[in-house]
Amino acid sequence: MAKILVVDDEADLEILVKQKFRKKIRENVYEFVFAQNGEEALAKIDEHNDIDIVLSDINMPIMDGLTLLGRLPDANPMLKAVMVSAYGDMQNIRAAMNRGAFDFVCKPVDFDDLDLTMQKTIEHVKQLQETIKAIKENNILKMYVDENVLNFMTHKEFENGLLKNELTEGTVMFMDVSGFTSITEQVPVNTVVEMLNGLFDKIVKEIITQGGRVDKFMGDAVMAVFRGDYHLDRAIDTALAVRKQMSSVPALQVGDKTFEANISVGINSGEMITGNIGSASLKRLDYTVVGDAVNLAQRLQSVAKPGQIVITEQAYEKAKESFSCERIGEVTLKNKANPFIIYQVLE
Repeated sequence: MAKILVVDDEADLEILVKQKFRKKIRENVYEFVFAQNGEEALAKIDEHNDIDIVLSDINMPIMDGLTLLGRLPDANPMLKAVMVSAYGDMQNIRAAMNRGAFDFVCKPVDFDDLDLTMQKTIEHVKQLQETIKAIKENNILKMYVDENVLNFMTHKEFENGLLKNELTEGTVMFMDVSGFTSITEQVPVNTVVEMLNGLFDKIVKEIITQGGRVDKFMGDAVMAVFRGDYHLDRAIDTALAVRKQMSSVPALQVGDKTFEANISVGINSGEMITGNIGSASLKRLDYTVVGDAVNLAQRLQSVAKPGQIVITEQAYEKAKESFSCERIGEVTLKNKANPFIIYQVLE
């Protein structure tokens, strides 16, 4: 159903419109809203946010049709106007078209012609609405789906290649917001979400700056992947930059507890499988990385203390010329048969 705002100071027009379009009104094809001048029309637009088109006379008291036409973009940028003018009033017709009128009809009104004009205008508006909806949905999709997947979906081989994967070399970083869980039961939900999202924003900006990709958010932790030249160095640079940023975040006092923003980080490099992991039958897939290198990065994060950036001895050998590191010692990690010697990155 299309909702149409009719703006005209002639009271008889409302009766005439209802008579001429009574069948389509009964069938819920059209719904009409009426106003007697531009000022009243703006109030109706504010009241009815689902109006599709405006059918407006030009010559009216208080606020004429041309003035109304200039106000429509501010009132509702999606609205399109069909202007009604006396036959031969070319000056007003040109003024209306220059101000963005979609079409016009002449008085005396031919209601068959008016119906066709409204149908054409409504179809144009519906197409605009669908386009805006698609853009919004696409932007929302980008918030939840990796860009590589979105690009992949635009190709014909998407259906055939959905479950293909590849073996790649890179660095995985798990970064946890330390101590955040302890305050969640004492802080309003909206405050918790707002604060965590604010911290995630700082983390994500640093990941992107270093050419990394946010793989997923897991509670109060972030998993990121770095590939290409110096992927290990770029991951460590990211962690150092985030740690520095956290030191400037004001502490939050909750009852007798104080929350100071900090991170614990595990970083590991190696071969990993990249692909769409999940259930194809449910159409629930994540474009992600899996493998022992990924698992080890998560285990390193689990033993990192607040403020620590933990790496393996193997990663230390690669990074020691670029970063100042300190040996922590030997640790036993979950589901790992042999102990690991780990280091923390200082600066």
